[in-house]
Amino acid sequence: QVQLVESGGGLVQAGGSLRLSCSASGRTSSIYDMGWFRQAPGKEREFVAGIGWSDGRTYYGDSVKGRFTISRDNAKNTAYLQMDSLKPEDTAVYYCAVQSRMTMKYDYWGQGTQVTVSS
Repeated sequence: QVQLVESGGGLVQAGGSLRLSCSASGRTSSIYDMGWFRQAPGKEREFVAGIGWSDGRTYYGDSVKGRFTISRDNAKNTAYLQMDSLKPEDTAVYYCAVQSRMTMKYDYWGQGTQVTVSS
């Protein structure tokens, strides 16, 4: 089991920045990849960014490329999502998730943190 706790959400004006954190605990040795997803009211969950836990490779959803940056600190078992040039359409609940080595699926999810971007 891996437990995830997100933090860093809040209210920001358009054009501003926020940094989200996701701290993992439990069987962190099973982490293959950590990802960020988001879900706005009335919309489907959307992939935002992912990072390989061992090699640090990163990948992004098209809607955030060039504006968001994912990183990780393995010593702290924490991943970060730096969000710059925020837009009102980035408003959503943001979730971090872990892809485990055993299943190669996103099996573990955090509780989510609200990000609201005002125009």
